[in-house]
Amino acid sequence: MRNFVFSFGLIFWALGAQAFEIEDNQRFGSEVAEQELRILSTADIRFFQPVIAAFLEANPEAAIDYTVASSSDVLAAVQSGEARFDLAISSAMDLQTKLANDGWAKQHVSATTENLPEWAVWNDMLFAFTQEPAAIVVSRKAFEGSAVPQGRHDLINLLRQDPERFRGRIGTYDVRQSGLGYLFATQDTRASETYWRLTEVFGSLGARLYCCSSDMIDAVKSGELLIAYNVLGSYAVAREDSDEFAIVLPSDFTTVMLRTAMIPQNAESPEMAGRFIDHMLARAHGRGGALLTDPVLGMDDAATALNRIRIGPGLLVFLDQLKRQAFLSEWESAILQK
Repeated sequence: MRNFVFSFGLIFWALGAQAFEIEDNQRFGSEVAEQELRILSTADIRFFQPVIAAFLEANPEAAIDYTVASSSDVLAAVQSGEARFDLAISSAMDLQTKLANDGWAKQHVSATTENLPEWAVWNDMLFAFTQEPAAIVVSRKAFEGSAVPQGRHDLINLLRQDPERFRGRIGTYDVRQSGLGYLFATQDTRASETYWRLTEVFGSLGARLYCCSSDMIDAVKSGELLIAYNVLGSYAVAREDSDEFAIVLPSDFTTVMLRTAMIPQNAESPEMAGRFIDHMLARAHGRGGALLTDPVLGMDDAATALNRIRIGPGLLVFLDQLKRQAFLSEWESAILQK
C-alpha cells in the first residue's frame, strides 16, 4: 500500500459566524482510495499514527483525513454541521456529552460495543478508548537532590516555603480557553477544596497559563517552567525525552479523563466510522490495555487514588452559563492576582 501525507499549519474554515481553527491536518492512505474517513480530533497526530496505520493495514482500500483542533472548535464544528466529519474525538468529556445529549451524535452498536464496561459507553453514542490521568510534571534537573512533591498538599507547602524559586515558573491551563483544562479544574473542585488553595498560591506566584499539555511540557523541557499542573500524563510519558521529567500522579487523588469518540449526525461514512471506533475499542479494552495509557504511569498502583470522570449528564452541570461564569470569576480572582 502506498501511503502519503499532506500537512498544514494553522488554517481556518468559516462556520457560520465563527472561525474554525485547524491546528494540524494530515491525510493517510492510498492516493486512489475507494473510501475516505474524515476524523476531527483534539489528539496530536503523532499519538494517533499507530492507530491509523493499523486500521489502514486491515483496510487497504481506505484513506483517513485527520484534522486536529481544540475541544471548543470540535464542538463548534459538529454543531454547525457545515464541516462534515465522520468521527469527532475529544478529551473534553463534558463537551462531547453535550453534543450527544443535544442530538448531534449517531448511535453505534456492534459486538465490540456491547462488550464494553459500563463506564466506557454512554447511550451507544459516546465511546471511551483511553484513560488518561491529570499529572504534575516536574523538571528532574531542577529537583535534583531534593524531594519531588507527591500531592497537592506537598506542592502547596513547597511553593510557600520557597516562593522566589518558583515565581513565574509554574504552569497550568488557562481554563477560559481550554476545554480540557476547564474539565480538570471543575472535577478538582468536586473532589477537594484543596484546588482553590492551590490556585491562590499559583496566582500569588504569577503562574503562567497555557492552552494545552504539549506546550506546558515543552516549557518544562526548556526550563521556562519548573512545574506544570494538570498535564496529560499520557503526553508526557510518550515523549522521547520523558526521562527528563518526573510525572507525578497526585497521591491525594488523580483525576482520570476518558477520551471519547462519537459519530456526528451528518457523517458521510458512518459505517466506516463505526468500524474505526470498533478498531480503537478493541485495542483499548483488549489485552493491550487502553490506548495512550502507558503502564509507566502507574495507574494500576494501589496507592494511587483514581478519580475517573464519569460520562453522562452530570458533566453538563458546569456547562450551564451561570455556573460557568461563576466558576470562571472565582478562578480569575484566584489566579490573576493584581
